[in-house]
Amino acid sequence: MKDGDDSGNPTDENTDAGLARLLHDHQVNPTRQRLAIARCMFKHRQHLSADSVLVQVNLGDTYVSKATVYNTLKLFVEQGMLREVVIDSQRTLFDSNISDHHHILNVDTGEIRDIDPIQLAVPKLRELAPEESITSVDLVLRVSSKT
Repeated sequence: MKDGDDSGNPTDENTDAGLARLLHDHQVNPTRQRLAIARCMFKHRQHLSADSVLVQVNLGDTYVSKATVYNTLKLFVEQGMLREVVIDSQRTLFDSNISDHHHILNVDTGEIRDIDPIQLAVPKLRELAPEESITSVDLVLRVSSKT
């Protein structure tokens, strides 16, 4: 899968009851459509585009519109359940791994994988103003396959 990976399961509760509890814990009403999207996103740690989620969810028993997928994924991001990874102006992925980490993107294959932040030294930034603080750092390292 070009825009996903299978690096583990982010939640042990992949039952509808467990997913409903997860949604409730994040102040999200667990509608049938939201549960279907959660089932898709949280079955593995993965990076999926909204279009991939739309296709996967609609292969199941629940029909979900494109607008519902986009709105639900944005809601999951806002509620801290997913991370949004902006690859470029035309491509955004949704990451079910919400821990602090960075990404390596192979521009030739489209494969994206996680990298632990301790494996990457970030240069010291200029001094911040006293009222400023760093809230997060999101890096996407773009690599090419060696030929």
